[in-house]
Amino acid sequence: MSGTRPAGCRARLGAAALAAAVTACLALGCAPERPPAPLAAPAAPGAPDLGPGVHVFDPSMPRQRIQRTLDEVFRRQESAQFGPGREALLFKPGTYDADVNVGFYTQVAGLGLHPDDVTVRGAVHAEADWLHGNATQNFWRAAENLSVTPASGADRWAVSQAAPYRRMHLRGDLHLDDGGWSSGGFIADSLIDGKVLSGTQQQWLTRDSELRGGWSGATWNMVFTGVRNAPPTTFPDPPRTSVERTPVVREKPFLYVDRSGAYRVFVPALRRAARGTTWSGKAAQPGGSRPLSRFFVVRPGTTAARVNAALAAGKDLLITPGVHHLDRALRVTRPGTVVLGLGLATLVPDRGTAALTVADVDGVRVAGLLVDAGPKASPVLMEIGPPGARRRHAADPVSLHDVHFRVGGAGPARAVRSLVVHSSDVIGDDLWLWRADHGDGVGWTVNPAADGLVVDGRDVTMYGLFAEHYQREQVLWNGEGGRTYFFQNELPYDPPGRAAWSEGGGAGRPAYRVAPSVTRHEAWGLGSYCHFTNATGLATDHAFEAPRRPGVRLHSMVAVSLAGDCAYRHVAGDSGGPADAGTRVATLRAWP
Repeated sequence: MSGTRPAGCRARLGAAALAAAVTACLALGCAPERPPAPLAAPAAPGAPDLGPGVHVFDPSMPRQRIQRTLDEVFRRQESAQFGPGREALLFKPGTYDADVNVGFYTQVAGLGLHPDDVTVRGAVHAEADWLHGNATQNFWRAAENLSVTPASGADRWAVSQAAPYRRMHLRGDLHLDDGGWSSGGFIADSLIDGKVLSGTQQQWLTRDSELRGGWSGATWNMVFTGVRNAPPTTFPDPPRTSVERTPVVREKPFLYVDRSGAYRVFVPALRRAARGTTWSGKAAQPGGSRPLSRFFVVRPGTTAARVNAALAAGKDLLITPGVHHLDRALRVTRPGTVVLGLGLATLVPDRGTAALTVADVDGVRVAGLLVDAGPKASPVLMEIGPPGARRRHAADPVSLHDVHFRVGGAGPARAVRSLVVHSSDVIGDDLWLWRADHGDGVGWTVNPAADGLVVDGRDVTMYGLFAEHYQREQVLWNGEGGRTYFFQNELPYDPPGRAAWSEGGGAGRPAYRVAPSVTRHEAWGLGSYCHFTNATGLATDHAFEAPRRPGVRLHSMVAVSLAGDCAYRHVAGDSGGPADAGTRVATLRAWP
């Protein structure tokens, strides 16, 4: 088991060693799964029955008992990249002396209304010992709503996609790597008293936070929006991009315990021109509270028919940790509905349907879910609004928080599209759409998935958008007025040849495409990387494609040929580049 290491990161790799490490890590598969061992959640007075995957800790419990449970969960989850275990480690208000090492499919969260209501003295950290310091596969975990005083003066959150660090107060420094590569992450609504050291972390989005000790380091693409004491824009050297204020955003709902001991869900309000946290130094946080009695608690084995009946009766959903198999889509039709998952709750549509659909209504929040494609192809895994949706929702938009999609990896799976947004004014807040490049059930014809994200709605905004390995469109933006703050992409590794990857007889498709009809679109901090394993000589004309119009602007772009076995001829349009075996990294400050 990993322990908390000294504050200093391992020696930083040189440029040649880094390139070699990237090439080596691309060849790695996942570690063998460990079967879950039975472990009863510690009983806590007044806790609702949220199933065996939820562990509620109380400060009156013996410290050794708490640590033993934390260690046993971590031993099960450390390398269980595609395992069935799902865990939520929830701390009631109070102070704990604990080392919380966070493995796969594990959410660590405080149950206070304020992050400082729960203090962990020790560590809440993510390491990559299971993969020898390479954190490029440290996915699917979360740390939320806690104050941490690290025993060593620094904590480590060495992660890649789908591993949010939210609503945290860290009373020390934060390291984002573990000596080897790490590949993308997300901080939101957090206060870091010390310095953030990115080390070999490739890219990162920090949103609406405060970095009192500043930020050190940059590799390919570091983006900040609404962050107090963020470094200034210096892209591409070093590759940092800062936006002063976040135009429109809403924070993720969260479970908490009120002063009477009752469980409730806090639902944050919409913010405009946001900067800094929602809670630091504020007497009250904007938003409202809902009793747990308003929620239908979904445990594994609950039928989709029962869930839909609860939704139709006006209930919100609290989806407990586990893998939830669905024979039909969950249908959200009531304005203001909250769908909140705990412990990386996973939805699997077994019969080729969507996992979840949302009507063209106001104010729905969907948060904390992994949607895993099933063996029968789903036309879409999640759909926001019906095709042709026309209503506007600027005053109370639908928002998606820590919602992730996977096609393959856990087994053969199929989907045509992962996420389609027809409604207008939708907010996406940390989304990873992944056609698996490793694991079980992986291959060009084994886990086919055409498109990652398709946006048809107007004025849709994305913060922290990750989309990888789709066979046709990684992102296709048809709607007017779209905005993206940080985008990370890898093109598919496995096209079998030029015919499979070419478009209209030419080169391969771009990573991020804005449709020719669009007249208004803007994006900041766009990164795309290529590595082809099954064919040689494949190229893409440009990483990012958009119409050349006055209302369309792309800022701070990077394209990387990871192993030199692929090429981007240009970064955007006919500008920037190439990125190929000779020039591995190409950047472009702005286009057009």
